[in-house]
Amino acid sequence: MSSMFLARRLVTRCFSSRPPLHVCIVGSGPAGFYTADKLLKAHEGARIDIIDRLPTPFGLVRSGVAPDHPETKIAINQFSRVAQHNRCAFYGNVKLGSDLSLSELRDLYHVVVLAYGAESDKNLGIPGESLGGIYSAREFVWWYNGHPDYSSLKPDLKSSDTAVILGQGNVALDVARILLRPTTELASTDIATHALSALEESSIRKVYLVGRRGPVQAALTAKELREILGIKNLHIRIKETDLTVTPADEEEMKNSRARKRIYELLSKAAAGTSKGDCDQRELHFVFFRQPERFLESDESKGRVSGVNLEKTILESGGSGKQIAVGTGEFEDINCSMVLKAIGYKSVPIDGLPFDHKKGIVPNVRGRVVSGDISQTEPGLYVCGWLKRGPVGIIATNLYCAEETVGSISQDIEEEEEGVVGKSEKAGRKGLVQLLENKMVKKVDFSGWEKIDAKEKQMGIERNKPREKLVTWEDLLAASSADS
Repeated sequence: MSSMFLARRLVTRCFSSRPPLHVCIVGSGPAGFYTADKLLKAHEGARIDIIDRLPTPFGLVRSGVAPDHPETKIAINQFSRVAQHNRCAFYGNVKLGSDLSLSELRDLYHVVVLAYGAESDKNLGIPGESLGGIYSAREFVWWYNGHPDYSSLKPDLKSSDTAVILGQGNVALDVARILLRPTTELASTDIATHALSALEESSIRKVYLVGRRGPVQAALTAKELREILGIKNLHIRIKETDLTVTPADEEEMKNSRARKRIYELLSKAAAGTSKGDCDQRELHFVFFRQPERFLESDESKGRVSGVNLEKTILESGGSGKQIAVGTGEFEDINCSMVLKAIGYKSVPIDGLPFDHKKGIVPNVRGRVVSGDISQTEPGLYVCGWLKRGPVGIIATNLYCAEETVGSISQDIEEEEEGVVGKSEKAGRKGLVQLLENKMVKKVDFSGWEKIDAKEKQMGIERNKPREKLVTWEDLLAASSADS
């Protein structure tokens, strides 16, 4: 019998003979659900409540994954099983920071795990960034995915035939693909109807994907790249000079098969380009350029009309990494819409230590620390993007949760003074009472199931997997409707 199994059995036995361990997880995306799943398996005495500010669970799996990637959303099935576990509960429409405070949660629970992700955006900090027609990729993604905060967004898809996307990661590819893919192919997905209607009338025919470095350094994956390169009648444009590789590039490709494969795919795509008709759709990969400022339209004051870009070259940044450096040469790309795909950013809340530079909660293996790195906050933990920054895929959160749950288990076992699990806590009963006192209309998992059923029923009528409810009012009404 392995020592790990013995340790786990010892912890489990220890928990079954003591009062319940009350745990609250803030955020119902992959990080939150993976944490709940692992805690339920590790501790028989754990009673877990997952809260989320939205009436709907699943975080970015619902509002971030592209509608034409249904296979990625299969994780929802596993998360639903977790939510239906007899020792787990979901409460949506509960906002940490306004409906209840972090200190109130810590009073009610032995363990609080913050896994609410990144709901804001990094800024470029360059002139003209506040002009109309400039959006973050997150805003655009939430718009086409029917997120209730952005269902009323009205991106300008008609003023010109050109959109510029700053960034060349997978999110940049997602938004480029949605702009360029034939709407007949999107119509059978769960894309929000308001977005599909706007895209059907879109004038956008050219999308420029702008990156500071070269094709060898592009922060995308081969799978996502192949998908966009495979769109019917889409013409790929890449300057031949941008595909020239240096010895440093060769070294990078030698050390990374993934980088080499991406370069090969881009080179092959560039070689296959041809002249097309005037209504053709084009995807331009623009390398070695960084935004200097946004240009304001002469005709429409307060709106963007283009981006001024500085040409860059690569210099060694040490450790084999090449960094982009401006050359002082500039050029413009005219456009009516800009999407900034330069990264998400987490938002701090009162009473929570926060590293504004890194955009994360300071932590050691998921334990929240304040001030001195050795000073941990008892019973307070973090997981997901809030813990490590907005990087990785859905499955990355699995390993992230494993580490955080390992720290929780270790702290429980040690049972030092002031550490997790010693005192009696009110847990779920206290939370429900507090929300009632504050007149917060929580949405439990059965409420979500009503939303889910209505969306699927509406989807059948339109030959889609679901027709998303996209306003707070409609979501809350559906959650409390009579079965």
